[in-house]
Amino acid sequence: MDVVISGAGIAGPALAWWLARSGHRVCVVERAASLRCGGQAVDFRGRVQLGVLERMGLLEAVRERRTRMRAITIVDARGRRVSSLPVELFAGDVEILRGDLVRVLYEATRDDVDYVFGDVIVEIGGGRVRLASGGERPADLVVGADGLRSGVRRLVFGPVEPWHLGMYSALFTVAGSGEAGTATMFNAPGVGAALFHYEGRSVGGLDFASPVVADPRAVLAERLAGAGWRVPELLAHALRAGDLYLDAAAQMRLARWSAGRVVLVGDAAWSPGPGGMGTGLGVVGAYVLAGELARGVEGFAGRYEAAMRPYVEVCQKQAQGSAAFLVPGTRRAIWGRNQMFRMVPYVPWRGVVRWMATKTAEKVSLADYAPG
Repeated sequence: MDVVISGAGIAGPALAWWLARSGHRVCVVERAASLRCGGQAVDFRGRVQLGVLERMGLLEAVRERRTRMRAITIVDARGRRVSSLPVELFAGDVEILRGDLVRVLYEATRDDVDYVFGDVIVEIGGGRVRLASGGERPADLVVGADGLRSGVRRLVFGPVEPWHLGMYSALFTVAGSGEAGTATMFNAPGVGAALFHYEGRSVGGLDFASPVVADPRAVLAERLAGAGWRVPELLAHALRAGDLYLDAAAQMRLARWSAGRVVLVGDAAWSPGPGGMGTGLGVVGAYVLAGELARGVEGFAGRYEAAMRPYVEVCQKQAQGSAAFLVPGTRRAIWGRNQMFRMVPYVPWRGVVRWMATKTAEKVSLADYAPG
């Protein structure tokens, strides 16, 4: 079968790995001119997500590149320490920079998959896809793995607005370096800032609470100006960064993930939002989609959705309160959250918090699709 996948991020190459292994001819089309290796850390949590990586033979490669983050320090407007977050509360069992994971997946698939960079699917039909460059590709199956703003989803389902979670987030590379494995967070009412130091790279993050706006870049500059701590410096980095990612924190809530021989996976289908384990969901979804296709073309999309939708919904539910946690709206709310952080290392429910997150990550029972 000829399969064309839109998106060379995480879910797309993960799916390509499984499909190529099953003997399909796979082409991955990526809008960017090369691999997009920006972004902050992502993680995998629980035996289900780690189990898929292990079945792919990639778990050790991911572990070798883990971030080794130790703790996040919370500071006030003057940079004074207020509290800290233990690593095990916010990171999964394995945390890795998004760019490192993208490279691991690409290296694992590049010899068996045809990658087309700097192009995009503009038309689907008649067993083929047409690309913006004018080229065509045979396509018995088309997969949209192209993220929250999926072009494939728009072509097939029309304009579907994401479910806004009440905030915007910006991520960008910060010049210079700090102590690897450390991070700092700051909040003022309705806004947040963070600086993460990894081995050889630093990443800045800026957040602001807001309804949907037409020009988030302008609102970012307006809302964060003069917020305290190192926010002016981080804002200057963001506005001149070549790799700035700025978008709403949002979920996709679609009634169905497929139409005919077109199917969605990852954020294109179900973006869970911050804290919803989107990376793990994408890799698990790719495994299930490929596995159901291997069981038989007839009805594969329905079986894939039946297996994944309950898992997606519980992860989306977990992420729905992310704005209140990341960008509390008042000084009192910030104080209350920070006091909770200060208590975490000393209270019995420290382990309970981690257990609850892992329990959510494991709320799916996977079939063993792998032959042998």
